[in-house]
Amino acid sequence: MDSNHATTDQNRVVIFDTTLRDGEQSPGCSMMPAEKLRIAKALADLGVDVIEAGFPAASKGDWESVHTIAREVKGPIICGLARSSREDIDKAYSAIKIAARHRIHVFLATSAIHREHKLNMAKEEILRAAVDAVRYAHSLCADVEFSPEDASRTELEFLAQVVEAVIAAGATTINIPDTVGYTTPQEFMEVFAYLKQHVRDIDQVVLSVHCHNDLGMAVANSLSAALAGARQIECTINGIGERAGNCSLEEVVMALKTRESFYGLTTGINSARLYPTSRLVSTITGMPIPRNKAIVGENAFAHESGIHQHGMLKHHSTYEIMRPQDVGLSRTHLVLGKHSGRHALRERIRELGFDLPEAELNRVFDEFKALADKKKELFDGDIESLVLRAGDSAVGPWLIETLWTSATSGSAASAVVRLAHSDGHHVEQGATGDGPIDASFKAIELATGISIKLNKFEVRSVTEGEDAQGEAIVYVEHNQRSYRGSSISTNIIESSARAYIEVINRIDASRNSAPPTHAQLERTAQLAKVTV
Repeated sequence: MDSNHATTDQNRVVIFDTTLRDGEQSPGCSMMPAEKLRIAKALADLGVDVIEAGFPAASKGDWESVHTIAREVKGPIICGLARSSREDIDKAYSAIKIAARHRIHVFLATSAIHREHKLNMAKEEILRAAVDAVRYAHSLCADVEFSPEDASRTELEFLAQVVEAVIAAGATTINIPDTVGYTTPQEFMEVFAYLKQHVRDIDQVVLSVHCHNDLGMAVANSLSAALAGARQIECTINGIGERAGNCSLEEVVMALKTRESFYGLTTGINSARLYPTSRLVSTITGMPIPRNKAIVGENAFAHESGIHQHGMLKHHSTYEIMRPQDVGLSRTHLVLGKHSGRHALRERIRELGFDLPEAELNRVFDEFKALADKKKELFDGDIESLVLRAGDSAVGPWLIETLWTSATSGSAASAVVRLAHSDGHHVEQGATGDGPIDASFKAIELATGISIKLNKFEVRSVTEGEDAQGEAIVYVEHNQRSYRGSSISTNIIESSARAYIEVINRIDASRNSAPPTHAQLERTAQLAKVTV
């Protein structure tokens, strides 16, 4: 293998992150280009070996996002997904070729159910299409990955035949996906054992695994594949992805690290970056992390039982197999306030696992001072919320200047909002509603002239204390497209209104882009069904 490939160490597992491709296919997890770039840079800091940046053929926007990441992000291999067609492969290569290290990931379904019901292709046609695609991709790019979609439900003999053929055609990584989360750990180990026994030259490529979590076994199946010889694991931050999600990066990495004596395998992940990266992805996608989520959930290192607390006081290993610091969770009760200086804030941000450029630090410091005037004490959650909003890409033409609301029990609430537009004009509008938040939303719609359907509204506390900050998340629909907005404030009515303005700005941005053609819409609908 040359330097373009991820690793040659037989005990080293390549971590292939597909948060920006498969993760974004999770309902409600679509991201703006600037948000994708921010996550990609965080993944590079985390130490992932391969970033699957997207599906360039899906749309012009996807191509541009992948191309930007390939240009801007240094370190990891930048990978683009492509179906087994020259058009897709050309799109993928044109997007990623600017990266110092790049890969084309080609896929084609192989299972009987996909051959019959989706592709309407015979085995011979599948085999020929896979070989042609890999051979063409290899003529453009030395690093080619091939995935037989729905491999876990493919007949073993045919699967081996396809794998051997694409290796001969130039594939350097062979990924075996459990596309619908159907397999079990023992069964999956047998698939890998069969391939290693029956496929010529299989020792010349990297074997990879990509598991979905439909039966809750994505991590277990991935670890079993690693025991059976897989040396690349495909995963996503927080396990986001199609349906029930993908193999969780933080869980599989910490399983390998914590049980290294059993697995005998290592990764290049800087585990202290897991928690801040998890929080960043959660904030950008609007997918909250369950409190009981392994590794990065709020309860992962919490101990309430008296017996557990007693044991922890004696020695942490009594009830902790990992330290919070191992995953970047170094929470303290150090309190910052309005008299705290820039240096103290910078150090606290670094201790929480974040590193901000000077310009963003200045903005966070200004917001920190403003928040300190509203709250007596600022805790780690407050600092995190400020940092995670740094570089927010949702800035648009509309900005709330003032918001006034009034509500009395037994009568309609009212709201008056004054908005500033980036072209210099101002709009003031009032409305009534079932409550102050409803009235605020209606006033914003009237002021901007954009009518939207609110599908879901969530509020949660992100910090502690009676003056805690609250995060409002809104999910809306406009012209048959879904949008999400979020905002954080000590005033929940204010954060709700700002979240609503965020989706208004997203809608405004999409209005100003060229509308898709009918053919593009049909193509996008087809691509949306891809679940490698």
